Amino acid sequence: MRKLLLLLLCSSFSVHAQNDEVINTQIKEIYRQVLTQGKSYDWLNHLTNQIGGRLSGSLNAERAIKWAKDELEALQLDSVWLQTVMVPKWVRGTFEYANIESSPGNTINVSICALGGSIATPSAGIRANVVEVKKIEDLALLGKDKIEGKIVFFNRPMEADLINTFEAYSGAVDQRYIGAAEAAKFGALAVIVRSLNLRLDDYPHTGVMSYGNLPINKRIPAAAISTNGAELLSSMIALNPKLRFFIKQNCKNYPEVRSYNVIAQIKGELSPEKIILVGAHLDSWDLGDGAHDDGAGVVQSMEVLRLMNSINFRPKNTIRLVLFANEENGLNGAKVYSQTVKKNKEQHLLALESDTGGFSPLGFNFDTKEKYLNKILSWKSYFSPYFIHFFGDNGSGADVSLLKSNAKVLAGLKTDPHRYFIHHHSEMDTFDQINKRELEMGAATMAALVFLTDQLGLE
Repeated sequence: MRKLLLLLLCSSFSVHAQNDEVINTQIKEIYRQVLTQGKSYDWLNHLTNQIGGRLSGSLNAERAIKWAKDELEALQLDSVWLQTVMVPKWVRGTFEYANIESSPGNTINVSICALGGSIATPSAGIRANVVEVKKIEDLALLGKDKIEGKIVFFNRPMEADLINTFEAYSGAVDQRYIGAAEAAKFGALAVIVRSLNLRLDDYPHTGVMSYGNLPINKRIPAAAISTNGAELLSSMIALNPKLRFFIKQNCKNYPEVRSYNVIAQIKGELSPEKIILVGAHLDSWDLGDGAHDDGAGVVQSMEVLRLMNSINFRPKNTIRLVLFANEENGLNGAKVYSQTVKKNKEQHLLALESDTGGFSPLGFNFDTKEKYLNKILSWKSYFSPYFIHFFGDNGSGADVSLLKSNAKVLAGLKTDPHRYFIHHHSEMDTFDQINKRELEMGAATMAALVFLTDQLGLE
């Protein structure tokens, strides 16, 4: 009976049948397989609860690389290998401490976390008056006289009226990324940045920051403050502009260390030189366990290859999985992979990334030429029974974006965006916040797009 079921399943994935009825049946089987026999949820349970946060250069990042390679080898794919990547090593150290001093001896503790790449404060911390600004341009308006010797507090919230929360994030992230470098030019002692989170809570959200070309001796500490903390600090400054803020952190930057991209593939039977890529970033920040960002994408991408292999489906084109190193604080994994692709003159038909959390899939964002987009849009009816209806042309993903000159189509799985930034880069990004069905629906949706690209082509 088992052999008969496998025979029927494989025949349902006939590479020759391309009429709508057959394709709908094939895609229905993809969803059925992933939702009833998938491994993504169990994989994510192990990755997050047994390994945890996977900051580039850390022991946990090494453990995650070994785990992913071992799991992929156990699937008996055509090939699995590691690609060497040099990555930054930044260590948070003991957790940070901050308080607001309204008057001598009267303090209120607030939740902060160091931004990735920040330097430490002096061992005794920094206590100083605070200057609140809404945007980078405000620094020049205030001038050095009003900033020097003080802590700059960037308090621009994400715009709540932007329905696309990723757009709201993009509109506020500059203060986190370059705020310290810009404030240092005006003599600031440190910067505090409002967490990029649309919800009011007590969880600070970390993220990468950059000093640009600022000399080491000019660099200043940078930390994020929770949204509740930011609201409190702002209201207290309005009542008492002379209050002082205390910050202490002992994070440290080290020289780059060796890491790896994890790569696996199923070789195509007709056009093995043409590649369909699925991927995600294996690294994460250290505050949570990286379940949504981007453990979900990792296991969804792995599930695509597991599904294809489990049913003995032989694709026309090579299906390749890439688990990228160092997306969070450098994109070095994507840089090395894209450089290798260019050097080897590899042709990618589709490069699909999952990096928007394990929430309900809505569709895809694409970056491609009109003729390829029009071909993909003709497939929308195959996704409509699964409530997948969004096919946009406004982006892809950070890692695959570097393949723009070597891929016909760049794509990113689009999920329900409204809860993502509650978890993003914070202690809230944990496995218990994952919905199994939503995670698996995302994996099946990715597998369906890969299947259609392989079987129907883009021309």
